[in-house]
Amino acid sequence: MVHARVHVIYTTDGNRDRTTAEPEGAGMRLLLVEDDNHVAAALSAVLARHGFQVTHARSGEEALQALVPEGDGFGVVLLDLGLPDQDGYEVCGKIRKRTSTPVIMVTARADVRSRIHGLNLGADDYVVKPYDTGELLARIHAVSRRTVPEDHPAEGSGAALLLGPVRIELPTRQVSVAGAVVQLTRKEFDLLALLAQRPGVVFRREQIISEVWRTSWEGTGRTLEVHVASLRAKLRLPALIETVRGVGYRLVAPAA
Repeated sequence: MVHARVHVIYTTDGNRDRTTAEPEGAGMRLLLVEDDNHVAAALSAVLARHGFQVTHARSGEEALQALVPEGDGFGVVLLDLGLPDQDGYEVCGKIRKRTSTPVIMVTARADVRSRIHGLNLGADDYVVKPYDTGELLARIHAVSRRTVPEDHPAEGSGAALLLGPVRIELPTRQVSVAGAVVQLTRKEFDLLALLAQRPGVVFRREQIISEVWRTSWEGTGRTLEVHVASLRAKLRLPALIETVRGVGYRLVAPAA
C-alpha cells in the first residue's frame, strides 16, 4: 500500500495558500506501469500532488505502445515487474531498445543478483517493495536529473581514457574492453568515468554520491553498491574497482 503525507499551507485568513512554488515534478510526464488499479490510483494521486503528469499502463504491451515513438516525451518510466502479460525484465529490455527514457524498476526481489539483472537490461534504478513514498520521489528526481548532463563530458576530460584494455570514450559515452564494446547505463558510465579520472585515488562514498547522483540522500548508498557490482560484472574485470572498506572505492588500472 502506498502512504503519503500531505501538507496543506494556509494563509493568515484561513484560506489555502495558492502562491507557493510549484512542486519539483511540475510538468514532468511519468509513465506508471502497474497492473493493480488500486495501487496505481493511490500512487497516481500522490505523484499528481507532486506535480507529475501520470499516464497509467496496465500491462507491458500498453507501456510499449505508450512509448511510441521515441519515449513520447516521458521523463521517467516507473515499471512494476509483476505484469500480467510479459515478464517485467523483458519489458525493460524492450523499453531500452526503443528509448533512452530513464526506467525505475519496482520489485519485491531484494537480492543483489536480481537488481544487477535489471541494471544489465538497462534500468536506471530500482525500488524494493514495500517502499516509502519519499524514497520513491527522491529516486524519480535523481534519475531525471541524471539525464541533463548526458551530452557533456566529465570535467577536465579529453577524447578518451585508456586503462589497460579498457577504453572510455567520454564524448560518445562508449566503453570497450579489448576492443569489444560494453553497453553501460547512464549511471554506470558516469560512475566509471568519475573513478577513471584519477586511477588509484580513493573516492569517498559520499563524494561519489554527490558527484554522480547529485544528491546527499543516504538511501543512494545501496544503489552505489549495486552499480559497482554491475560494472564489475559487465566489464568482466572484478579487480578494476576496488572497495576500500569503510571509505569508498578506487579504480585500479589493469595491465594492457
